[in-house]
Amino acid sequence: MEGKKPVVKVYTTPTCPYCTMAKKFLKENGIEFIEKNVASDHAAAVEMVEKSGQMGVPVLDIDGEIIVGFDREAIKRALKL
Repeated sequence: MEGKKPVVKVYTTPTCPYCTMAKKFLKENGIEFIEKNVASDHAAAVEMVEKSGQMGVPVLDIDGEIIVGFDREAIKRALKL
């Protein structure tokens, strides 16, 4: 990816297998991200629901583009991989 790095936030819970897969995918592609644990951080949970309109995790915020769930192709498109 050229230019500036994308700002990536991943809203997760510790027990979510899709959250783990999403984080692994980002790490494998060298993408830095901020993890927000919505199970222990109420403010992050409120922020996630405001952005996505739902309670399910993972939710990825890639430069303002919201992706709900571990959607590998949508994540690739948002990151221009």
